[in-house]
Amino acid sequence: MNLPTNERLLSCRDLRVFVDDKEIVKGVDLEIRTGEKHALMGPNGSGKSTLAAALMGHPAYRVEGEILLRGEPIAGLSPDERARRGLFLGFQYPVAVPGVTVASFLRAALAARLGREVPVREFRQKMQAAFDVLEVPKNFTGRYLNDGFSGGEKKRLEVMQMLLLEPAVALLDETDSGLDIDALKIVSAGVNLAARAEMGLLLVTHYQRILDYVQPDIVHVFMGGRIVRTAGPELARELETRGYDWLADPAPTATARG
Repeated sequence: MNLPTNERLLSCRDLRVFVDDKEIVKGVDLEIRTGEKHALMGPNGSGKSTLAAALMGHPAYRVEGEILLRGEPIAGLSPDERARRGLFLGFQYPVAVPGVTVASFLRAALAARLGREVPVREFRQKMQAAFDVLEVPKNFTGRYLNDGFSGGEKKRLEVMQMLLLEPAVALLDETDSGLDIDALKIVSAGVNLAARAEMGLLLVTHYQRILDYVQPDIVHVFMGGRIVRTAGPELARELETRGYDWLADPAPTATARG
């Protein structure tokens, strides 16, 4: 994938997201360019996960405003078409799919992303490389997707997908949720490997701890459905010390990017 340096990969303008008639996301401007790692931090119920899901095209949400992927509008596209075009969402709570093995799922996902069938040898090489990074045992491939998985196993599988699919932009919704410190280090190593120089990353999190391992270039604070502060990685450390209350009810920033 050869992308121009500092290309605008994902952007939204005045993005508003509704559940029925309730406005959850209230006019967000955001730009993610090649090589940028963004952290989106905020308290519970602020709308962070809703924003990520809306960018991916969750059908439960009504969206107003502009969403562009590599300069092309995607607001009218289904989630699977957005994924084919290079958008990836790692779920906070990955669902179990009994009857579908990990290997079958990953090979089908990779074929959909590439637009061609993937030879078995090529797929096995890619999958084994991802397994090695994430310290996943070989018998993982025959297990049913997320069925009976621990929290750490589910998150490792999410990052494994990211490694295999090589998206243009990855949206990771609370990847650190439910991880102990050892699992957090392993998953973070996988994220860092997958977050190549030519892609963009938006990491949604409550806490600063994952940002010790996946270091962001830009940190946004999301409160009340809006981005209320944007700064460098020092902002995450300040939030760890001071919490979010000191940012309550500020005037929203006009544009959120680096």
